[in-house]
Amino acid sequence: MKRIVIVLILSLCVAGTTIAQNLKFGHINSQELIGLMPERDSALIKLQNYTNEVEETITEMQQEYQTKYNTYQQRQATWTAAVLEAKQRELIEIQQRLEQFSQGAQQEYQQMQQILFAPVFQKANEAIAKIAKDNGFTFIFDLSAGGLVYFDEQISINILPMAKSELGIPAEKVAPTQLPGMEQQ
Repeated sequence: MKRIVIVLILSLCVAGTTIAQNLKFGHINSQELIGLMPERDSALIKLQNYTNEVEETITEMQQEYQTKYNTYQQRQATWTAAVLEAKQRELIEIQQRLEQFSQGAQQEYQQMQQILFAPVFQKANEAIAKIAKDNGFTFIFDLSAGGLVYFDEQISINILPMAKSELGIPAEKVAPTQLPGMEQQ
Protein backbone atom coordinates (compact mmCIF):
# COMPACT_ATOMS: atom_id res chain seq x y z
CA MET A 1 0.00 0.00 0.00
CA LYS A 2 2.86 2.35 0.85
CA ARG A 3 4.40 1.70 -2.56
CA ILE A 4 1.18 2.62 -4.36
CA VAL A 5 0.95 5.94 -2.49
CA ILE A 6 4.60 6.78 -3.27
CA VAL A 7 4.16 5.87 -6.97
CA LEU A 8 0.98 7.94 -7.11
CA ILE A 9 2.73 10.96 -5.52
CA LEU A 10 5.69 10.65 -7.90
CA SER A 11 3.33 10.37 -10.87
CA LEU A 12 1.49 13.52 -9.82
CA CYS A 13 4.78 15.42 -9.37
CA VAL A 14 6.01 14.40 -12.83
CA ALA A 15 2.64 15.24 -14.39
CA GLY A 16 2.61 18.60 -12.61
CA THR A 17 6.08 19.42 -13.90
CA THR A 18 5.09 18.49 -17.45
CA ILE A 19 1.95 20.62 -17.28
CA ALA A 20 3.90 23.58 -15.87
CA GLN A 21 6.40 23.34 -18.73
CA ASN A 22 3.59 23.54 -21.30
CA LEU A 23 2.11 26.77 -19.94
CA LYS A 24 2.36 29.67 -22.38
CA PHE A 25 1.95 33.20 -21.06
CA GLY A 26 1.16 36.37 -22.93
CA HIS A 27 0.47 39.98 -22.06
CA ILE A 28 -1.10 43.00 -23.67
CA ASN A 29 -2.08 46.53 -22.75
CA SER A 30 -5.70 46.44 -23.89
CA GLN A 31 -6.05 50.23 -23.56
CA GLU A 32 -3.19 50.64 -26.02
CA LEU A 33 -4.87 48.19 -28.40
CA ILE A 34 -8.20 50.00 -28.11
CA GLY A 35 -6.41 53.30 -28.73
CA LEU A 36 -5.28 51.92 -32.09
CA MET A 37 -8.69 50.75 -33.24
CA PRO A 38 -10.55 52.88 -35.82
CA GLU A 39 -13.85 51.99 -34.10
CA ARG A 40 -12.62 53.90 -31.06
CA ASP A 41 -12.10 57.00 -33.19
CA SER A 42 -15.65 56.74 -34.56
CA ALA A 43 -17.05 56.41 -31.05
CA LEU A 44 -15.07 59.44 -29.88
CA ILE A 45 -16.37 61.52 -32.80
CA LYS A 46 -19.96 60.62 -31.90
CA LEU A 47 -19.32 61.49 -28.25
CA GLN A 48 -17.73 64.80 -29.25
CA ASN A 49 -20.72 65.66 -31.46
CA TYR A 50 -23.05 64.92 -28.54
CA THR A 51 -20.90 67.05 -26.23
CA ASN A 52 -20.98 69.94 -28.70
CA GLU A 53 -24.80 69.78 -28.90
CA VAL A 54 -25.10 69.72 -25.12
CA GLU A 55 -22.69 72.63 -24.68
CA GLU A 56 -24.63 74.63 -27.29
CA THR A 57 -27.91 74.00 -25.47
CA ILE A 58 -26.39 74.88 -22.09
CA THR A 59 -24.96 78.10 -23.54
CA GLU A 60 -28.41 79.03 -24.89
CA MET A 61 -30.02 78.31 -21.52
CA GLN A 62 -27.37 80.34 -19.69
CA GLN A 63 -27.86 83.24 -22.10
CA GLU A 64 -31.61 83.10 -21.53
CA TYR A 65 -31.01 83.16 -17.78
CA GLN A 66 -28.50 86.00 -18.02
CA THR A 67 -30.80 88.10 -20.20
CA LYS A 68 -33.75 87.65 -17.84
CA TYR A 69 -31.52 88.23 -14.82
CA ASN A 70 -30.19 91.50 -16.31
CA THR A 71 -33.76 92.64 -17.01
CA TYR A 72 -34.70 91.67 -13.46
CA GLN A 73 -31.77 93.68 -12.04
CA GLN A 74 -32.61 96.74 -14.12
CA ARG A 75 -36.35 96.79 -13.59
CA GLN A 76 -36.99 95.21 -10.18
CA ALA A 77 -37.41 98.59 -8.51
CA THR A 78 -40.28 99.48 -10.87
CA TRP A 79 -42.21 96.22 -10.69
CA THR A 80 -45.09 95.51 -8.39
CA ALA A 81 -44.69 92.79 -5.76
CA ALA A 82 -46.67 90.28 -7.86
CA VAL A 83 -44.55 90.88 -10.99
CA LEU A 84 -41.36 90.77 -8.92
CA GLU A 85 -42.36 87.43 -7.41
CA ALA A 86 -43.27 86.01 -10.84
CA LYS A 87 -39.91 87.09 -12.28
CA GLN A 88 -38.04 85.54 -9.33
CA ARG A 89 -39.89 82.25 -9.84
CA GLU A 90 -39.08 82.40 -13.55
CA LEU A 91 -35.35 82.82 -12.78
CA ILE A 92 -35.44 79.93 -10.31
CA GLU A 93 -37.23 77.73 -12.86
CA ILE A 94 -34.59 78.47 -15.50
CA GLN A 95 -31.83 77.58 -13.02
CA GLN A 96 -33.59 74.33 -12.15
CA ARG A 97 -34.08 73.44 -15.83
CA LEU A 98 -30.41 74.13 -16.46
CA GLU A 99 -29.34 71.90 -13.55
CA GLN A 100 -31.73 69.11 -14.58
CA PHE A 101 -30.58 69.31 -18.18
CA SER A 102 -26.91 69.19 -17.15
CA GLN A 103 -27.46 66.17 -14.90
CA GLY A 104 -29.51 64.37 -17.54
CA ALA A 105 -26.93 65.15 -20.22
CA GLN A 106 -24.13 63.80 -18.03
CA GLN A 107 -26.03 60.54 -17.43
CA GLU A 108 -26.88 60.28 -21.13
CA TYR A 109 -23.20 60.86 -22.02
CA GLN A 110 -22.13 58.02 -19.74
CA GLN A 111 -24.76 55.70 -21.21
CA MET A 112 -23.81 56.69 -24.73
CA GLN A 113 -20.14 56.12 -23.93
CA GLN A 114 -20.91 52.61 -22.67
CA ILE A 115 -23.07 51.81 -25.69
CA LEU A 116 -20.55 53.16 -28.21
CA PHE A 117 -17.50 51.54 -26.63
CA ALA A 118 -19.06 48.15 -25.79
CA PRO A 119 -18.55 46.83 -29.36
CA VAL A 120 -14.97 48.19 -29.37
CA PHE A 121 -14.13 46.39 -26.11
CA GLN A 122 -15.90 43.26 -27.33
CA LYS A 123 -13.98 43.24 -30.61
CA ALA A 124 -10.66 43.71 -28.77
CA ASN A 125 -11.50 40.93 -26.29
CA GLU A 126 -12.57 38.58 -29.08
CA ALA A 127 -9.31 39.26 -30.95
CA ILE A 128 -7.29 38.58 -27.79
CA ALA A 129 -9.22 35.34 -27.13
CA LYS A 130 -8.73 34.21 -30.74
CA ILE A 131 -4.99 34.92 -30.55
CA ALA A 132 -4.79 32.99 -27.28
CA LYS A 133 -6.56 29.97 -28.75
CA ASP A 134 -4.76 30.05 -32.11
CA ASN A 135 -1.33 30.37 -30.48
CA GLY A 136 -1.83 28.02 -27.54
CA PHE A 137 -1.61 30.60 -24.76
CA THR A 138 -2.65 29.42 -21.33
CA PHE A 139 -2.92 32.94 -19.89
CA ILE A 140 -3.03 36.45 -21.35
CA PHE A 141 -2.51 39.20 -18.78
CA ASP A 142 -3.89 42.71 -19.33
CA LEU A 143 -1.25 45.21 -18.23
CA SER A 144 -3.73 48.11 -18.33
CA ALA A 145 -5.83 46.54 -15.56
CA GLY A 146 -3.06 47.32 -13.08
CA GLY A 147 -3.35 44.06 -11.17
CA LEU A 148 -0.17 42.50 -12.52
CA VAL A 149 2.80 43.51 -10.39
CA TYR A 150 5.50 41.62 -12.28
CA PHE A 151 5.89 39.53 -15.37
CA ASP A 152 8.96 37.98 -16.95
CA GLU A 153 9.30 39.24 -20.52
CA GLN A 154 11.37 36.14 -21.33
CA ILE A 155 8.41 33.88 -20.55
CA SER A 156 5.43 36.16 -21.32
CA ILE A 157 4.90 37.19 -24.95
CA ASN A 158 3.56 40.64 -25.84
CA ILE A 159 0.62 39.86 -28.12
CA LEU A 160 -0.04 43.48 -29.18
CA PRO A 161 1.61 42.94 -32.59
CA MET A 162 -0.56 39.84 -33.11
CA ALA A 163 -3.68 41.76 -32.05
CA LYS A 164 -2.83 44.58 -34.47
CA SER A 165 -2.54 42.04 -37.25
CA GLU A 166 -5.77 40.29 -36.21
CA LEU A 167 -7.67 43.59 -36.27
CA GLY A 168 -6.06 44.86 -39.48
CA ILE A 169 -4.24 47.71 -37.74
CA PRO A 170 -0.97 48.71 -39.44
CA ALA A 171 2.06 47.43 -37.50
CA GLU A 172 3.67 50.88 -37.41
CA LYS A 173 0.59 52.61 -35.94
CA VAL A 174 1.18 53.83 -32.39
CA ALA A 175 -1.56 54.48 -29.86
CA PRO A 176 -2.09 58.05 -28.65
CA THR A 177 -0.44 58.72 -25.30
CA GLN A 178 -3.72 59.82 -23.73
CA LEU A 179 -7.01 58.19 -24.57
CA PRO A 180 -9.76 60.81 -24.22
CA GLY A 181 -13.10 59.44 -23.15
CA MET A 182 -11.53 56.19 -22.02
CA GLU A 183 -12.02 56.13 -18.30
CA GLN A 184 -11.55 52.73 -16.81
CA GLN A 185 -14.53 50.62 -17.71
